[in-house]
Amino acid sequence: MHGIGNDFVVFDTFSNQINLSREQVRHIADRHFGIGCDQVLLLEPPVDEQTDVRYRIFNADGGEVSQCGNGARCVAIYLRQKGIISKSEIIADTGEGILVLQIDDDQRVTVNMGIPVFEPEDIPLRYSERSEHYQIELSDGMVEFGALSMGNPHAVINVPDVDRVEVERIGAELQSKDLFPESVNVGFIQVLNKKAFKLRVYERGSGETLACGSGACAAMVIACQQGYLEGKIDAELRGGHLILEWSGEGQPVFMTGPAITVFEGKIEL
Repeated sequence: MHGIGNDFVVFDTFSNQINLSREQVRHIADRHFGIGCDQVLLLEPPVDEQTDVRYRIFNADGGEVSQCGNGARCVAIYLRQKGIISKSEIIADTGEGILVLQIDDDQRVTVNMGIPVFEPEDIPLRYSERSEHYQIELSDGMVEFGALSMGNPHAVINVPDVDRVEVERIGAELQSKDLFPESVNVGFIQVLNKKAFKLRVYERGSGETLACGSGACAAMVIACQQGYLEGKIDAELRGGHLILEWSGEGQPVFMTGPAITVFEGKIEL
């Protein structure tokens, strides 16, 4: 499945339990010798009556992470298409809390992505005080960025032209610093106007992807805080568009977009 180009291998474990090793996840995600994806998703039966599914996410390098907004939309559509859940509002239990997934009549999904977290120790980020503008020295000079957690850590860099920025070099170099003890997703945002921006994201454990839902939310929040964006925002990523809304600090971010099934198959591990 994919959400505007951010692609996933989805395993349904409601009837058969699956435990994947790091090596197996890496094999599945390999685009040459496996199936190929940015993340592997495991959909497991809920652990309590208040939720509908336990949603687990593994990056292409085999590491488990807590948040993936594009994957969450795929979770909702998969569960509906397979008849596992018939209602239009689905409650997903993730490693970082609860996600509410709302399927509309056009089969687009709105995800309540939760409330952004800004305190450095909670991102986590090795800074003693919170700031809207952090700085770090990279090989080609000083870089300024905003930082927050959307259930996973994000650094957001404002650039004049996302098509000309060295995403892989800067992203990998920032990830290699000990400033982010759990590594970081690095977003490069080009603000087009008050209602739209373009974005590229270099994800931890996956490299640059065609789309990153939590990265789009993080970039929008940082740009809103800095006065560049307001209201309902159109986010243009390399794989397509998302609609984002945030009413301010202490409030959740809402993300709306599509989820597409590409094919179904089997793999022997």
